[in-house]
Amino acid sequence: MLDADIKAQLAQYLELLEGDVVLKVSVGEDEVSREMLSLVNELSSMSPRIKVETASLQRTPSFSVNRPNEDTGIVFAGVPLGHEFTSLVMALLQVSGRAPKVDQKVIDQVKNIQGEYRFESYISLSCHNCPDVVQALNIMSVLNPNITHTMIDGAAFKEEVESKDIMAVPTVFLNGEPFGSGRMTIDEILAKLGSGPDASEFANKEPYDVLVVGGGPAGASAAIYAARKGIRTGIVAERFGGQVNDTLAIENIIGTKATEGPRFVASLEEHVKDYPIDVMNLQRAARLEKKDLIEVELENGAVLKGKTVIVSTGARWRNVGVPGEVEFKNKGAAYCPHCDGPLFAGKDVAVIGGGNSGIEAAIDLAGIVKHVTVLEFMPELKADQVLQDRLYSLPNVTVLKNVQTKEITGTDKVNGITYVNRETGEETHVELQGVFVLIGLVPNTDWLGEAFEKTRMGEIVVDKRGATNVPGVFAAGDCTDSAYKQIIISMGSGATAALGAFDYLIRN
Repeated sequence: MLDADIKAQLAQYLELLEGDVVLKVSVGEDEVSREMLSLVNELSSMSPRIKVETASLQRTPSFSVNRPNEDTGIVFAGVPLGHEFTSLVMALLQVSGRAPKVDQKVIDQVKNIQGEYRFESYISLSCHNCPDVVQALNIMSVLNPNITHTMIDGAAFKEEVESKDIMAVPTVFLNGEPFGSGRMTIDEILAKLGSGPDASEFANKEPYDVLVVGGGPAGASAAIYAARKGIRTGIVAERFGGQVNDTLAIENIIGTKATEGPRFVASLEEHVKDYPIDVMNLQRAARLEKKDLIEVELENGAVLKGKTVIVSTGARWRNVGVPGEVEFKNKGAAYCPHCDGPLFAGKDVAVIGGGNSGIEAAIDLAGIVKHVTVLEFMPELKADQVLQDRLYSLPNVTVLKNVQTKEITGTDKVNGITYVNRETGEETHVELQGVFVLIGLVPNTDWLGEAFEKTRMGEIVVDKRGATNVPGVFAAGDCTDSAYKQIIISMGSGATAALGAFDYLIRN
């Protein structure tokens, strides 16, 4: 079941088991059951601490991960390989008694949750965002006996997925009702349950020398460079890591041959925590105003103050802005082909966008779905020629250029797309089951108001020191007018802004 390299790595982890683990298995005669049974038996053969028992569980095939004579509530429905293999290993270690690597404050929050919480997460094994959700909910199940979690592989339980109209992963249900979708950390889940910090937790904070707003590569870099100067530094972030959390492969960080977004974000967070930086995660900035000090008001009403502020709020996926896009988000309208592509296996889909990201998505999807229709607004595709050549070599792809998307249609979920030929004005409707929107990014600068000089695209204009037109306010990363939007450039601009802020403090 497992190749030699994986088994060698796994053996090292299994040596860390602190107590016995019981895998209770519910299997049938189907192929997935046989694969799952093979996996659990292989695990059992590799450690005397792992025992396998047969059981009757809610879903077949599935298995639970328990302590002897104690159910933890952790269940894997399907075969947790691919990106979820790590989730399985972590579950084994934590159920055995190894403490999860989360802050004590978070552990206390989870343990104090009252009531019954039955979580179900629907995932695909190719989804790079899903393990974060699975592992967070598993940790909560280990820590609190009132919480249970079942990971469900959508490919193994297609009928269940279709009956619940799940068209994006990860999708989480709580006590049988929709709870959330997309990547969620344990902090974000707790916040949704009403256990997050309120404004009172931010009261009476002393002004910062440098307050960084935004926790992506630019923000992390800015905070580290500021803290290294020995000055009081804070960072407030809606989601630490920002857009990088949703990036699959990263192969252009010089010095790091290859990594993945979530792994890279984890290393950023670890680096930030090496310094005395006040990290305020899961907080969204709502207003910035320059008075004697610079004030940043959060959505929860709290007001933070800084002698200087660095805005590094990044960018988000650009919406195409047509009827049906919002209505059918996660109901056939999607933005991540790696995550959601497997849910459209054998179906017809469209990709809006002819740049590199759009064409890469179309190529990936063509290997999974029945047919891909690419819609590009301009007369020619903008993607690199090598990608175009690959695209045109595929038999199940149609490329439409010089067309404008008019509407994403559907009833309870997407059933088609309507476009207009920009040359002839002719309107055409194509029946399909999914639409992937990949038309670039839009800067997160709406909250800043009119005081800042911006480009027509909403990007903050900065000088060579990262300074904006508002004294004491600097900006860095994808929210600025930098010529190129790349992780490594954002990190460099964060360092520039921090050094610029330090220079400002010295001179003012």
